[in-house]
Amino acid sequence: MDTVTPVGGGYADPRECVVEATLDLIGGKWKGLILYHLLQETLRFNELRRKLGAITQRMLTKQLRELEQDGLLVRTVYAEVPPRVEYALSPAGRSLAPVIAALKAWGEANLRDKPRQKRAA
Repeated sequence: MDTVTPVGGGYADPRECVVEATLDLIGGKWKGLILYHLLQETLRFNELRRKLGAITQRMLTKQLRELEQDGLLVRTVYAEVPPRVEYALSPAGRSLAPVIAALKAWGEANLRDKPRQKRAA
């Protein structure tokens, strides 16, 4: 089994720690949820926004652009009036399915019956 050096364990460049680099790609409040919903189906912008609830249009646009730049999703624009844009996971994004499933299973096992507490910022 590979050993994992803890955060702050001496890596000068975060890309040297693959765990840190991976969390950088999918971390944050929204990216994991976006990936989870896109694992289920291809979605248009407003469909995705409705599923996410409290996300702003600006934040969703930012997160989608970052995921696209990182090669985890594909944005398809159809030449129609009005224009139609769909978001789907790329093969690299689909390869995260076991990771997202493991997070979901862990949450169901450990958080299901516990009240959710907000952390102070």
